[in-house]
Amino acid sequence: MKNIKIILFSFLLAFISCGKKYQETNPIRKDITETVFASGNLEADQTYQLVSQSDGYLIKLNFKENDDVKQGQILGIVENKPNEINEASANALQSISLKNLQDNSPQLSSAKLAVDNAKQKMDFELNKSQTYKKLLESNSVSKLDYETADLTYKSAKAEYNKLLDNYRLVKQQAEQQLIINNAQKRANEIYSGNNQVKAVFSGRVFKKLKETGDFVRKGDVIALIGNPDLIYAKVNVDESSIAKLKMGQEAVIQLNVDKDKTYKGKVAEIMPAFNEQTQSFVCKIRFTEKLDFNIINTQLQVNIVSGATKNALLIPRNYLQYGNLVMIKGEKDPIKIETKFVSSEWVQVLSGLDESNIIVTDKLK
Repeated sequence: MKNIKIILFSFLLAFISCGKKYQETNPIRKDITETVFASGNLEADQTYQLVSQSDGYLIKLNFKENDDVKQGQILGIVENKPNEINEASANALQSISLKNLQDNSPQLSSAKLAVDNAKQKMDFELNKSQTYKKLLESNSVSKLDYETADLTYKSAKAEYNKLLDNYRLVKQQAEQQLIINNAQKRANEIYSGNNQVKAVFSGRVFKKLKETGDFVRKGDVIALIGNPDLIYAKVNVDESSIAKLKMGQEAVIQLNVDKDKTYKGKVAEIMPAFNEQTQSFVCKIRFTEKLDFNIINTQLQVNIVSGATKNALLIPRNYLQYGNLVMIKGEKDPIKIETKFVSSEWVQVLSGLDESNIIVTDKLK
């Protein structure tokens, strides 16, 4: 929608011809300002929904509306017994895993004892084999006795290596189980931590949607929080006007709670996507002067200055007929003119008329 801000004073002559009333006037030239009208509401920057991360009853809420909160501050507690049980179970399993890695744990101590015994036997058989080798060199024992001692040593060595590998496997399995239980413990700490409702960013609580004792599900909104130091106008602009808007254009903002007062602002952001719900484009208007009423969701209207024309040729809206036709005094048939815009009060004429023409209408005001 276009809103043309013009202060015009024109002499209109009314006369009677054959019992019918007419008005006549001349086109006039004036400087005009073209604006795009939009409506919307006040919104705080970085506004977000504080939501529950788990199901359960709200057993505590540590805030009220208009409270300022800090990032990470615990604002509420949701009672969720399964999360608490899972966290306790994960802590117990992690404790067991830590004990199973200690040298005195049943599995490791048993495997270690078997390795130690096997090593003692291997060392004994090695010493016996070496002794028999020396005796064989002096022909004190038979070759068969030496070979039997050497074979016994090799068998003891193989058994030792087997038990050593088993000890390493038992320890590795214990370490793997600790890794699994540590991960499970951290995951359950996160799940349990979801029972705490924390502020995502610092800001002010603008609206409280839940109370202590309410049952909430994961994703339920508990409160609206935003930056109280940066309030802007969020407006909806229709498809026919969005192409006229650019960043930095000046705007005049009027709050519905006080229509006698206006505020200056500028276009700060034009959202890149069409809003299917409102069937419009969304723009943000930053205030360039102090706002003395900052309650969010307050309804408002905005006129955004989209253009200006010097010495524009104008005629009153009621002189324009369907099809851009205008009746000139003394002419039998209306003529067609070219227009730039048509508002509820005025029409800008690009060609077809000049100030010398006298136009008439029977659409009296």
